[in-house]
Amino acid sequence: MINQLKTVVLLGALTGLLLGVGRLVGGMRGLTIAFIFAIIMNIGSYWFSDKIVLAMYKAKQINESDNPRLYRIVKEVIEKAKVPMPRVYIIPNEALNAFACGRSPKHSSVAATQGILKSLNDEELRGVMAHEIAHVKNRDILISSIAATIAGVISYVAFMARWAAIFGGFGGRDRGGGGNIISLIALAIITPLIATIIQLAISRSREYLADATGAKIIGNSSGLASALEKLEAGAKAHPMRNANQATAHMFIISPLRGGAFVKLFSTHPLVSIRIQRLKDMKF
Repeated sequence: MINQLKTVVLLGALTGLLLGVGRLVGGMRGLTIAFIFAIIMNIGSYWFSDKIVLAMYKAKQINESDNPRLYRIVKEVIEKAKVPMPRVYIIPNEALNAFACGRSPKHSSVAATQGILKSLNDEELRGVMAHEIAHVKNRDILISSIAATIAGVISYVAFMARWAAIFGGFGGRDRGGGGNIISLIALAIITPLIATIIQLAISRSREYLADATGAKIIGNSSGLASALEKLEAGAKAHPMRNANQATAHMFIISPLRGGAFVKLFSTHPLVSIRIQRLKDMKF
């Protein structure tokens, strides 16, 4: 409930930031064009991102006979979650990771790497699949698309503001030069940074929610907690070399390696905090 409320508040803050951008622009025409452009781009992403990301990581769809263990575990979880059976994929990669995608529970897919299938026991794999099914059940793809649309508009307008700075034109003619410069700096630099931070906060909130929802679906949080410990160690030993920044948020843990700066702008919460929250859950 807390994570759901946090998502609503953060989406409201992002929308408020968008309205503030509209005021800074001084006219709605440019903002409207940017808004339409961002919506078109993100609707396309919402409808086709699953096919794109599955192809990107060379995921192969399987039937029950191809991998009875994975298929059985997914089936067990979806029966408890009361959602339709998703398409099941295996990614030919030794990294330890998994993700879910699809625009709705009726049009969803779950994918696991070969590495995760080799390294996790049944209880841990069940916890991971429950986390991914929770994303589907909570419609996180839709929520992330809405957040991306709003943040995309803000970033697009900021991009236009940077070009305006180069060519020396921004805002209404009645504005003073000093106010113009301050508004331009806020719009071109500060505003998109704030939008990014809010969008990341939404993503992290949905990860916490998926952890909790997944644990409740199977009535057990220890499997996912143990799996996350292995996944974090595995990410250091076998990083996903073909990982892409644009799709990092889809995985159960970030497939990207990096230092403190990268972690600051990560779409995922710290694994240690996620594990502790799972261990503190009561059933």
